[in-house]
Amino acid sequence: MHRKIEIIVNNSELAAGTRGASLGPGAIMTAARKANNPFFGLYPLHPLPDYNRFLDQENETEFAKNLIPFKLVFESVAETTRDILNKGAFPLVLAGDHGSAAGTIAGIKAAFPDKRLGVIWIDAHGDLHSPYTTPSGNIHGMPLSLSLGNDNLACQRNTPSEKTVRIWDELKHKYTNSVKLNPSDLVFIGVRDTEHEEDHLIAQNNITNHTVESVRKEGSKAIVAHVLEQLQSCEIIYVSFDVDSMDPEITSFGTGTPVGNGIFPEEAEEILTLLAQNPKTVCIEFVEVNPCLDNKINTMAETAFSLLDSVAAALKS
Repeated sequence: MHRKIEIIVNNSELAAGTRGASLGPGAIMTAARKANNPFFGLYPLHPLPDYNRFLDQENETEFAKNLIPFKLVFESVAETTRDILNKGAFPLVLAGDHGSAAGTIAGIKAAFPDKRLGVIWIDAHGDLHSPYTTPSGNIHGMPLSLSLGNDNLACQRNTPSEKTVRIWDELKHKYTNSVKLNPSDLVFIGVRDTEHEEDHLIAQNNITNHTVESVRKEGSKAIVAHVLEQLQSCEIIYVSFDVDSMDPEITSFGTGTPVGNGIFPEEAEEILTLLAQNPKTVCIEFVEVNPCLDNKINTMAETAFSLLDSVAAALKS
């Protein structure tokens, strides 16, 4: 099944807690050029507007840092994703921080409002916080809460400002008249670093997490089979790949929040290529490469590019 690939480049790091993720997409492009691979000359590129200048201004939204400019990023990602899907192409998204995924999910639902969406979240973290529960205020820990429309008020620890609540609620419902994602249609792979508020939501909604141990024991093919069986009622699937899902000792520490004992690059490649070959998959996103933190020069970006190249090959096969 040959897919017409178009690449979205979102350099935003407004939602991150450490600086440097905005350089991630460029570092991946550098890795391709270092390998003399013309990858980024093969497909249409959609570079999104850069709003990182707002990092130099005072934050106005309590418990959701940079939410006002993040709204601009969210809209830009959503509308570009929607437009690419509406013309029958396949968006590959390269983003700085994982906050981008909230916009991507919104864009997919805008393109397919009547289709049931499954989300496969390959990450070390659950990203299920809201402004009401966040310990850090960093929005890259909130994209799934935004997509699920669940603020987890049972575990509330914060009282966000009126402005924060207004913008947050607007984004929860933007581009769709219903919830963008049902918890039964969310599957984790490799999640291993969560706070108790997230654990509450995971347990309350029976969200499946295929742990690193299960990937190692059963193998990537079996895990993908389990995931697709769970999501068989979904008509479309989005795959979100955070490079911190991988073991930093094997790859590098070139990501904002590395967590030990992750999946191996070979496992990530098999999982991603199998999912790319699934005709229900409509979008795949790569996030959180941070070359400023890379202890092995640009190894994380080189690893991410290798995975991206394999995904593109699978999409065209």
